[in-house]
Amino acid sequence: MQVKAYGVAANARPLEPLLIERRETGARDVAIDISYCGVCHSDLHTARGEWGETPYPCVPGHEIVGTVSAVGDEVTRFKVGDTVGVGCLVDSCGHCGSCKEDLENYCTNGWTGTYGAPTPDAPGHTLGGYSHAIVVDEHFVLTISHPKEQLAAVAPLLCAGITTYSPLRHWNAGPGKKVGVVGIGGLGHMAIKIAHAMGAHVVAFTSTPGKRQDARDLGADEAVVSRDEAEMAAHTGSFDLIIDTVAASHSLDTYVDLLQRDGTLVLLGVPDQPHPTPNVGGLIFGRKTIAGSLIGGIAETQEMLDFCAEHGIVSDVEMIEMQQIDEAYDRMLRSDVRYRFVIDSASLAKDVAA
Repeated sequence: MQVKAYGVAANARPLEPLLIERRETGARDVAIDISYCGVCHSDLHTARGEWGETPYPCVPGHEIVGTVSAVGDEVTRFKVGDTVGVGCLVDSCGHCGSCKEDLENYCTNGWTGTYGAPTPDAPGHTLGGYSHAIVVDEHFVLTISHPKEQLAAVAPLLCAGITTYSPLRHWNAGPGKKVGVVGIGGLGHMAIKIAHAMGAHVVAFTSTPGKRQDARDLGADEAVVSRDEAEMAAHTGSFDLIIDTVAASHSLDTYVDLLQRDGTLVLLGVPDQPHPTPNVGGLIFGRKTIAGSLIGGIAETQEMLDFCAEHGIVSDVEMIEMQQIDEAYDRMLRSDVRYRFVIDSASLAKDVAA
């Protein structure tokens, strides 16, 4: 079926209205009318060809919330009218060790991303959520139980939410644990909210003094200006876990020093230039760890959505129309959003693709 979308038709082109093909609903498929789609930094980098060769046409978007419009004969978990979500994954091999442990995000044979990944469907790669509709295998569709008025703000949970929930859960954030969050942006603001809801003592690190109150409003118990040496020194050797969301190259030693023995610094941001090599002594003399984490598996993503619904957690968002996407990208580069853009998919009706 043909649906309206927004994307990049060819290299060095701006985003523009497109008509794209979606496959017919197969036996295990769920067809979804998209209501909202969050805007992620990955969308920007892919659309603008900054992460290697982008397959065109490129339709970004992997923070999708919508309504089931049709289901295949073998679908058992969803029915027409259900409110559902689709995140960063739409397929995986299903049989490797990671997939068998519900960790499709670490599929050793390569998982299929919601956009830009090889697929048998036309045009030979996946097309994402900047569109009116999408068809996804039932296994990769998620149930959303938040109230209707929160659905736009739920969309970023499908990426920013699970990206921060997964390491917090894996490293056992909770009562009696001191958790740091570096950076108060799309990822960082979700990490603060979720860590607070888990019962941890949360300390936010920001380079901007003006964000202190923002951090506290989000649920941080303390807010530290990372450029203030005295403030930083007061926390030396005290953290169980630090979630580092910053995507720019920076000294990791600064935060390793804040870990207590057996503490872990988890990197979520991917800088365009490598971080300076950390001081090995800082790790050895405290049995400390620098780790990484990548989104989450489908079961864990569902767990995250249920946890957030139970605790009333959503992203702080600014709604935009689809036609504002290039402006939104430019504002993202300036960190001029608090804290996630979300596209109202109904705005696609204003355009007719050539």
